[in-house]
Amino acid sequence: MGIAPDPRFFETLAPLSVTDLATLAGGEVVRDSGGSIFRVAPLGAATANAVAFMGDRKFIEALRLTAAGCVIVPASAVDAAPLDASVIVSRTPQAAWAAASTALHRPITLTQAAEGWAEDDSVIVEPGVVVGKGASIGSGTRVGANSVIGPGVQIGRNCEIGPNVTVAFALIGDRVKLYAGVRIGEAGFGAAGGATGAVDVPQLGRVIVQDNVTVGANTCIDRGAFDDTVIGENTKIDNLVMIAHNCVIGRNCLIAGHAGISGSVIVGDGVIFGGKAGIGDHIRIGEGARVAAGAGVLADIPAGETWSGYPAKPIRQFLRETVWVSRQAGRKGARTDD
Repeated sequence: MGIAPDPRFFETLAPLSVTDLATLAGGEVVRDSGGSIFRVAPLGAATANAVAFMGDRKFIEALRLTAAGCVIVPASAVDAAPLDASVIVSRTPQAAWAAASTALHRPITLTQAAEGWAEDDSVIVEPGVVVGKGASIGSGTRVGANSVIGPGVQIGRNCEIGPNVTVAFALIGDRVKLYAGVRIGEAGFGAAGGATGAVDVPQLGRVIVQDNVTVGANTCIDRGAFDDTVIGENTKIDNLVMIAHNCVIGRNCLIAGHAGISGSVIVGDGVIFGGKAGIGDHIRIGEGARVAAGAGVLADIPAGETWSGYPAKPIRQFLRETVWVSRQAGRKGARTDD
């Protein structure tokens, strides 16, 4: 996505001082290097006018290397913060960063677009469609009844958008098909523990859908938390599939119905998912791999391999273990009958 929320989708509000930021985030300033904070960012993407956070010790090296002007950290990580960065201490750094996100960035709300969002007269818009300000729809595209195209959304040429579809915070390529009830760009499932309980973490990323993608009815593809969710060229997605925030799906993938892909999963080109396959978060699936129907994937899958079962494993291993368990159960049953 770059180093800042896309201005087509998010409004950046007035900057804050480090002291004001600490007050609204419920933290304590332990070092103020001066300067205003204009935006939020992850540690690796932050620059001098941004605030980032570290909530887990596994990101300690990213904290040491960050260029953020301000960091929100637990007390145990203060010494790892760069010397030129302002430091706010919080017992709940991610929740504090979420408060900063809300104060510095705001999603652009839906208002009816001015004239000119259609590329030309070949665009067909059925009854009840709403198109937000700054949106663009390419020539030859048809938008089905009662669909909502959010502010700033870019839709390419010769697309087919079904009825009751919502598209927000998204850039859609050419010849894309979104069937009835598809939801593109809703907020990803991000929550953090705060002082009074769980709080939502604002989702500031986008969805990128490349050319020739098909998305089946009632499928949901969440926008990224900060980076983009990406669906690669010519990938075909069945009905009732869930793709969570920050996923990157390769080209020419096939994803069958009821599959669920958790956040930050990286999928190579040509991967096939059977129906009801479930993928844990932050997993990598290599090019040309196959995930059998109903499999629960909790570990990385190398390129070209086929995995099955729960927890999923290479299919030959899964079948051997299944046969062994079946034989043991049969022997036990025979002894009981005797």
